[in-house]
Amino acid sequence: MATTTSSVLTDEMLARFNERAPTYDRENRFFQEDFDELVAAGFLKINIPSELGGMGMNLYETGLELRRLAKAAPATAVALNMHLYWMGVAADLWRGGDTSCEWMLREGAAGEVYAAGHAESGNDLPALLSTAKAEKVDGGWKITGRKMFGSLSPVWTRYGFHAMDTSDPNAPTIVHGFLPRDAIGYRIDATWDTLGMRASMSNDTVMDGAFCPDNLVGRVVPAGPAGLDNFVGALFANALLGLANVYFGAALRARDIAVESAKKKTSLAMTRSMAYHPHMQYNAAEMDLMIEPVTALIDKVALDWSNGVDHGATWPAKIVGAKHTAVESAKKIVDIAMEMSGGSGFFRASELEHIYRDVRGGAFHPANSALTHEIVGKTALGVGLDEAPRWG
Repeated sequence: MATTTSSVLTDEMLARFNERAPTYDRENRFFQEDFDELVAAGFLKINIPSELGGMGMNLYETGLELRRLAKAAPATAVALNMHLYWMGVAADLWRGGDTSCEWMLREGAAGEVYAAGHAESGNDLPALLSTAKAEKVDGGWKITGRKMFGSLSPVWTRYGFHAMDTSDPNAPTIVHGFLPRDAIGYRIDATWDTLGMRASMSNDTVMDGAFCPDNLVGRVVPAGPAGLDNFVGALFANALLGLANVYFGAALRARDIAVESAKKKTSLAMTRSMAYHPHMQYNAAEMDLMIEPVTALIDKVALDWSNGVDHGATWPAKIVGAKHTAVESAKKIVDIAMEMSGGSGFFRASELEHIYRDVRGGAFHPANSALTHEIVGKTALGVGLDEAPRWG
């Protein structure tokens, strides 16, 4: 399926984002000017169905847009993926005839900004289990727990979280809800001072009995892999394939910088540019030999999801595998680009140095390497994802 909707990302916008990115990174501040431009351009609505006020892009098309944005400003792209993946979840359900989350799409079209609160210390099964506690009360739920990596902290109006209700110890459930900005019982801790992706401002959110009304709850499902319904499946697909495109997009920019640099570099030992040096040619080939298969993989998985291809029980392995492959390849591509750049890439003023740090963030997004290999390995061997032994 080819892209059918025009992009809102103009070359002029992307140039501005690229110019601002080093300042955001150096000052460790949110990409507010980028955000305001993207809101005004309608970027936060690109994957809301056109019937509900958006541009109607599917997961594949949205991924291409994130890839373009990430080439200019990786941290801007990684943060906005959090909003877009929630819109993608609701849109996938809506297109499949499930209108239970249509309210999310209408809110997104009206300007609400959705963020993601899934990362927790001590939980390697995000969205399926939770260290956060959910307690049912009149009219909604009280949520208690600490969430990490909360991108869009300065601007979100709906904080997407999951928490576990263990009131029935024999049948624990996971509550997927959205905390409104004006809720009581939570705070945002300014913890974000990191190696890369600094402009995303992914601060911790601490909930201490924070109240989420029933009308802002998207799903209540069984805890563990048994809770992998269409909502949770779409969450993983939209979030992880979006991330795959973000980190891959950053790597594509690094490749382009390195290639252009090689064409201009000279050496006293050569009469022509370093582009004619055999090792430079080898490195350029190594990058492109990774780029081609990664492009094919993440595009194919996203297209299959968008077209409703039935991969059955292998879908989780395909999704986490695509994200893992894209991220690990991105890190290798950027490493090679840094080598090709020579000593100039080691300076903070270099865009490559910035990208080098940003792509390290990919490993910390779920599913991490250990969980990815568990899911793919169990799927290959025909072992259920919830099969023991797993726990120590």
